[in-house]
Amino acid sequence: MNINQKALNYLKALSAETITNAQSGHLGVSLGASSILFALFKDHYNFDVSDTDFLNRDRLVMSAGHASPLYYSLLSMFGFNVSLQDLKDFRKYDSKTPGHPEYRKTEGVEVSTGPLGQGVANAVGMAIAEAVMEERFNTVGFEMINNFTYCFVSDGDLMEGVAMEAVSLAGSLNLNKLILLYDSNDVTIDGPLNMTNKENVAKKFSAMGWNVIKVSKGNSYFFCTRAIARAKKSKKPTIIIFNTTIGIGTQKEGTSAVHSAVLSKEELEVFKENLKVRESFYIPSDVRELCMASTRRGKLNHEKWNQNLAMYSSTHPELYKSLIAFFDRKKINFERIIRNIAKYDGQSTRKVNHYALSELAYQCPQLLGGTGDVAPTTMTFVDNAGNFSARYRRGKNIHFGVREHAMSAICNGIALYEDFITFDSSYLTFSNYAIPAIRMRCMMKLPVMSFFTHDSLTVGQDGTAHQPIEQITQLRAIIGNTVYRPCDYKELVAGYNICVKEYMPVTFALTKQNVGHIDGTSYEGALNGGYLLENTTQKPNIILVASGSEVELAVKVAKELRKKYLVNVVSMPSIEMFEKQTPAYKNKVINKDAELVVSIEASNDTKWLKILGKNGVSFGIENYVHSGNGEEVYLKSGFNVKNVVKFVETKFKAQK
Repeated sequence: MNINQKALNYLKALSAETITNAQSGHLGVSLGASSILFALFKDHYNFDVSDTDFLNRDRLVMSAGHASPLYYSLLSMFGFNVSLQDLKDFRKYDSKTPGHPEYRKTEGVEVSTGPLGQGVANAVGMAIAEAVMEERFNTVGFEMINNFTYCFVSDGDLMEGVAMEAVSLAGSLNLNKLILLYDSNDVTIDGPLNMTNKENVAKKFSAMGWNVIKVSKGNSYFFCTRAIARAKKSKKPTIIIFNTTIGIGTQKEGTSAVHSAVLSKEELEVFKENLKVRESFYIPSDVRELCMASTRRGKLNHEKWNQNLAMYSSTHPELYKSLIAFFDRKKINFERIIRNIAKYDGQSTRKVNHYALSELAYQCPQLLGGTGDVAPTTMTFVDNAGNFSARYRRGKNIHFGVREHAMSAICNGIALYEDFITFDSSYLTFSNYAIPAIRMRCMMKLPVMSFFTHDSLTVGQDGTAHQPIEQITQLRAIIGNTVYRPCDYKELVAGYNICVKEYMPVTFALTKQNVGHIDGTSYEGALNGGYLLENTTQKPNIILVASGSEVELAVKVAKELRKKYLVNVVSMPSIEMFEKQTPAYKNKVINKDAELVVSIEASNDTKWLKILGKNGVSFGIENYVHSGNGEEVYLKSGFNVKNVVKFVETKFKAQK
């Protein structure tokens, strides 16, 4: 038996034993795809275990994240900080080896995966980021950026719409450093793949502008490594279709029954005996040495890169300075952005955001993003910055097409590549399409901004299908998602600051219609999520709390109510940031002794009740409204001074 086969046998045994020990996991793919990923790690994958954040490393995205037993076994064999004990702790509470790969949890893991298909879009984002860096910083004799993005995918991944959205865009953008490793075993959980899929994947990808390589012997290390070598030479993105046998070597191989099977101890022993493996959780010295040769190669590649970087700094000092400064977030002057866009006060917040984003881009070479084919209406694009394309890699604006889910997941991938500042945009009502990617973004704490416009009933004639009544509720429900609904430019830029400086995702809800100038708004107050906009008394009878376009309405309502009551007004652009403040600050803004606290927002979000206190009520909207002129729809839904005053007085009297 040659050493490569011996190493592969021990890899299979280690993966199977990890699953049996945990009594949980996905055996089928961990065995069936072992040759693919072993060939990648041994011969092609450029990594450095001593510096897993090395800029020019290759990226590996396990879109089929359920292959984690195989992945963790490879990480352990090739010297990453994953021990044999960690494999024994697979799927245990708070272990380094969770059921699916988790970003920042396990050294070497580039992205959290599990929901199928999203990893494909993440990989497309990483490939976009690589192309940006390559264009900006490579020069004759110095390829400072030339890494590959590998993405391991299953049959299930390629069924998901998000994956197809992303690969279509990748073909259009000609991302030639992107390689999909497709484990084509023709089996899903429910049974044979042909029950649901009869498409020709090779022709489909070819039609989308991809290079296609077929490997009929996908369980052969030799054929796998040869195919990956070919893919690296392609001038197009490449999919390698490896025909494999799921659960190879077990009694249930080739069937859906092996997908998440767990071998009994007796079955495991027979399986290992067939592989000529006798030890338990063991890597022989000759196998370890084979793997370490690849590990040393990666470290040597990193050292050579550092040497080239030193020469680059001498021969191309300006480019070197730009490369070192490229991801510097500390230099961003948010107060300058505020000063420069103050003249646009009173316009719609979508339009104000357009100018603010262009100001941010002026300071940030690493800014990159785009919209789901709605740039002229969401106004989310950077002026005079060009469009990123197959022919122009310096453009800051990406045309994602009508692909909201992939758009958001791709932006996650761009942010994951390195410290890019990324943004995506669509109408608020279409945020539903992006929520799965936003959820993953929040789990990974990625600093990505989503700008969702047309945030109110004033969408008007577009009708109920476009009325974003419940969307902001859904976005606020995502754990870790910070939502900003600003009433003006100061509050908008505060949201920018939170994303960039706090290194966290922020979702913005912006108006289509103009919003009037409001006295007393505060950038500093908005950083806290909420603040006293009109503090007329320390002992108010009534406190009105509003966000976005309803802040102006709250100010007008307060003016009427003050004829009878003591009233304060609070602007609350972000409930999430307000909740993080001290109890003393929160009580100062929303006095717990007030007899009535009323939130005003064109949504049905009950999250307001968490911050309003025991005397809190919400004025919102519970039903879709007829199509019509936007202002008319807004007013007929009750969002007018007379109606809100009546509502507040009725509730106030009921409290007595």
